[in-house]
Order: sequence, then structure tokens, then C-alpha cells
Amino acid sequence: MSWLADLWPPVALTLSLAGLTTAILLVTGTPIAWWLARSRAKWKEAVAAVVALPLVLPPTVLGFYLLIALGPVGPGGWLAGFWGARTLAFSFAGLVIGSVIYSLPFMVQPLRAAFEGIGEEPIEAARTLGASTWQSFAYVAVPLARAGFVAGALLSFAHTVGEFGAVLMIGGNIPGETRVLSIAIYQFVEQLEWGKAHVLSLGLVVFAFVVISATMLVERRLRRPAD
Repeated sequence: MSWLADLWPPVALTLSLAGLTTAILLVTGTPIAWWLARSRAKWKEAVAAVVALPLVLPPTVLGFYLLIALGPVGPGGWLAGFWGARTLAFSFAGLVIGSVIYSLPFMVQPLRAAFEGIGEEPIEAARTLGASTWQSFAYVAVPLARAGFVAGALLSFAHTVGEFGAVLMIGGNIPGETRVLSIAIYQFVEQLEWGKAHVLSLGLVVFAFVVISATMLVERRLRRPAD
């Protein structure tokens, strides 16, 4: 029971963070991916590069600037003032904002590839039959890109679960508030509680294997129409 009391809170918090982040990314990442796939603007690849920055930036660099943005002197401090707080850093809300930003490319890139894989013909056919832009997107593009939605959701969820550097920078190690799985493992190692660290680490290894396998299956299905 003592182990369960120590291990379950970070697991539950991580699942809540990853689930909420993935839901937000489905809403925000879809229009970005659709625009990147369909737009002919010359500067769209610059936007794509900005979206992809978290893939190459060291997590501590991203976490540092997020810490400034969410802190008392940044926009986060201004927003927190509406409910009497001083900062969004070192809070669950701050973790959600940071997670959405650093997991954004893991949602946008699979969705963009899925939308580009549809081609012009299905959309044009829907338009000739009288469908509006919204109807063409909702009833044609979304069903045809469902593999991309699944891959994006899996990758975004998994990346949020496994992130460490940025989470540590903007969230710290507050029990029940910001102590997610990766932070808990780090703490158990520091405290020489190897058994607890092994349990959580092995669980993440199994989780990562399942996510990678599922993503590969989805990507194979995504490529099938082009074969």
C-alpha cells in the first residue's frame, strides 16, 4: 500500500496531463495542419519550421523561455492575475500550456501528411456536388485522414508522458500538482529508491513499445492508398 500511495499520484497526474494536452492539440493542431497542407503561401514552410522547433530545441531551452513567458513578468503572470495568482509557472495549468507547445509538432506533422495524402480529387468532387468548404473538410477530409488523427494523438500523448526537461523547468517537483512520472523517477533515483524507479521506468518502456508499434501500424495504413 505504501508503494501504491507513492506511485499512483504521479501516474494519475501524468495521464490527466497527457489526456488534456492531446485533446487540446486535436482542436488546435488540426486547423494548423490543414492550412499547412492546403495553403500555397510562400511563407508556409517558415510557419512549419516554427511549429517543428520543439523537435530540435533542447528541452531545457524551450523550458527556460516557457518559464519566462509563464512567470510573473510574462503573459502568464498577466493571465494568472485574473484569478488572483502571480504566475502560471509551477502549476498544472502551466504544465498544460507547456505540454501543448512542446508536443505540437507531434500532432501537426502526422496530420499534415495525412491531409496531403488525400490529394485534390476527393475535395474537388465534394465541392462539385455542392458541399461547402466546411462540409468538404468534415465529411471528406477528416474521415480520409483518420489514420493521421490516430497517429498524431498517440504520438502527442506519448511525448507528453515522457517529457522531462521542459516539465522540470516550468513545473518543478510539487506533489499532486506538477510531479509527473518523469520527475517522480528522477526523485526516486536521487533518494536511492531503486525499486520504485524500476517499476515506473519499466512501465514507461512497455508503454513506449506499445505506442511505437501502434504508430507503425497506423502509418502503414496511412501509406496504403498511395501504394
